[in-house]
Amino acid sequence: MLIQLDMAQTVALAAVFLVIGKLIKNRVPVLSRYFIPSPIIGGLVFALIALYGHQTQSFSVELYDNMRAFLLMAFFTTIGFSASFEMLKKGGVGVALFLVAAVLLLTLQNIIGAGLAYVMGASPLLGLAAGSISLTGGHGTSAAFGPLLESYGVTGALPAAIAAATWGLVAGCVIGGPVGSRLMRKHGLKGPRQRAAVSVPTPTTGGAATQENTTPQKEPLFDLSMYSVLLLAVCMGLGSMLIEWLQTKGVTLPAYLGSMLIAVVVRNIIDWRGFRFPQAQLDAIGSVSLGFFLVMALMSMKLWELADVAGPLLVILVVQTAVMFLFATYVTFRIMGKDYDAAVMAAGHCGFGMGATPNAMANMQSFTEVNGPSPKAFFVIPLVGSLFIDFVNAIIITAFVGVLS
Repeated sequence: MLIQLDMAQTVALAAVFLVIGKLIKNRVPVLSRYFIPSPIIGGLVFALIALYGHQTQSFSVELYDNMRAFLLMAFFTTIGFSASFEMLKKGGVGVALFLVAAVLLLTLQNIIGAGLAYVMGASPLLGLAAGSISLTGGHGTSAAFGPLLESYGVTGALPAAIAAATWGLVAGCVIGGPVGSRLMRKHGLKGPRQRAAVSVPTPTTGGAATQENTTPQKEPLFDLSMYSVLLLAVCMGLGSMLIEWLQTKGVTLPAYLGSMLIAVVVRNIIDWRGFRFPQAQLDAIGSVSLGFFLVMALMSMKLWELADVAGPLLVILVVQTAVMFLFATYVTFRIMGKDYDAAVMAAGHCGFGMGATPNAMANMQSFTEVNGPSPKAFFVIPLVGSLFIDFVNAIIITAFVGVLS
């Protein structure tokens, strides 16, 4: 039986599983302790239900899939609003350093994938399907390079890469929280909320609002809410126009990057003119957008594809997950400065290096909800993910394919 859901029904179902994910997280201490994002939990529960339907051939669910791009654009627009010119100046070095860490990781992923495949008697090109193609690259890069690997005689390279990307999507979110919490404990780090709790004696005046640069509570809620929606809508529209214009000039960028950059400009104009800024309301919109995007992405996963990952590919993916954990802990954290922001970015790199930029955002959001904000991390990782990593990854993958074919 095929169950087809329209837009409203898909949103309603996603809302239900967001709540289910939150309830499960609240009742399973280990999930809260390691900051596993609630949308990931809820989405996986639905994916398991869909897996049961597929395995028993009793039902299948077809979700409305056209909302995810809009939700992702809304989320990254709110990220753009959090960046001031001062943060842009500070983020320049951070962007370069994180790009170095990301390039080191994706190169290592390809070496591990190809090397383990060769040792186990499989084609090294099959190992690339479980390297940066599917992990740092995600489903999009897998869809692009899978057919290329098959053209070199690697049978089943495309479904293998898609399945590996699915593995990475889940694994990256699972290990991100543990990496960040382990670094916090090991190095005695404190987030803004812990520092505020120590420095401010009375909780009622604790500087959470000051730390997050939120608008004073005396501002009327309706005005601030409408203000935030208007800003978001205008920036998304202008950003979309910017991306379309750049395409006419031969420059192709992710759709969400345009609105993010427009939001950066608008935020700094507002600050320059001295107007109030609805940061708290935009943060709430960003949180909702990311939550719905992730739960819908996980709900759309076909877990039965993982059943096709057997033998060498499964071994490679297990090793890659362990390497990602160690790399984020001992390389990313050190490169990024061994402070609280570095711990947040290490947690984010697990999602970034095993899945995609939204996974990194989910890891960091879940982590910072408890420990306090990290504007630097939320600015650096999206910029690297949107501007640089796909381009660099494609060059490195092409080089590996050329050497190994």
